[in-house]
Amino acid sequence: MDTLSLFQIIWFVLWSVLWAVYFMLDGFVLGTGFMAGFLAKNDTEKRVLINSVGPIWDGNEVWLVTAGGATFAAFPTTYALMFSNLYSALILLLFALIVRGVSFEFRGKIDSDVWRKSWDTAIIISSFLPALLFGVAFGNIFKGIPMTNNFTTFNFSYDGSLIGLLNPYGLLTGVLFVLLFAVHGSLYAAIKTTGDLSKRGAEMANKLWLPLLVVAVAFLGYTYPATKLYDNYLKAPVLLIVPLIAVVSLLLIKVFIAKGSCHKAFLFSCFTIVFVVFTGVAGLFPNLIPSSIDPISNLTIFNSSSSLLTLKIMTGVVAVFLPIVISYKIWVYRLFRAPVTNEEVLGNSESY
Repeated sequence: MDTLSLFQIIWFVLWSVLWAVYFMLDGFVLGTGFMAGFLAKNDTEKRVLINSVGPIWDGNEVWLVTAGGATFAAFPTTYALMFSNLYSALILLLFALIVRGVSFEFRGKIDSDVWRKSWDTAIIISSFLPALLFGVAFGNIFKGIPMTNNFTTFNFSYDGSLIGLLNPYGLLTGVLFVLLFAVHGSLYAAIKTTGDLSKRGAEMANKLWLPLLVVAVAFLGYTYPATKLYDNYLKAPVLLIVPLIAVVSLLLIKVFIAKGSCHKAFLFSCFTIVFVVFTGVAGLFPNLIPSSIDPISNLTIFNSSSSLLTLKIMTGVVAVFLPIVISYKIWVYRLFRAPVTNEEVLGNSESY
């Protein structure tokens, strides 16, 4: 293996980790957002849920920006074609994320029931859409995008549409992401709130676990005829440990909910999301965006990466700044680790 190939593989691993960490962290924020309508029974409880994610939601977006930036810098051809081919879906996703952030900040600015209910609806919709769209996007990447690429003349064509992305496998992956984030967000609500709201969070996670299991089994089964993800697992059976960890983690969520240990259930929910993402990208390797028309047109880490010098510089930057970012995130989560109470939000006029 030459030096360039080594750095291309390193950045594929880093790219995978960035997406996995983003889904793990923002997954519970998105889940808490669109589950708020089912968990909160009054305005105070809605404020409690929003304040439970208020200090950390924007910090979680750093991982999304970093994942996108890593794609742009390490695999620029993939970035260019992804944003060209999936432009409509990504713009819709971007607007949803913008509306979510605005909703958190604007909800409490005017003392009006209509005003607050309008922003509550916006929070639910703008949290649900990214969960669904991320799943649909990754489902279509796993399945393959209808595109052809001529890497000699740099002529590229895309034969799909936004409606075409809403195929059965893409939608199934979208539903899987929604349920993963719903359980994740409900467990987060259970450990970050108190009283009846906390109990409802645990009960909701328990109720949603079985539908999640059914959809996860359907996803694993449908992946075989719909994609080529299993090819890598057949070539290297040792990789099966990745989906195995995802499955075991999913089962342990139920075990610890039944034991009343929502903190441990939330921890294994984190593992489940991370290893579901790793299951997909391990099957993709070395592809980043496979073509459903012609394998020759696949965008891989080898035909779409930056130069060796660029990858080396980026690796040095990551080695310096990633520990700083991780340390900062640990400090923030430790600082705001206490559950949010009704009395806290009612006594603080500056809360969300």
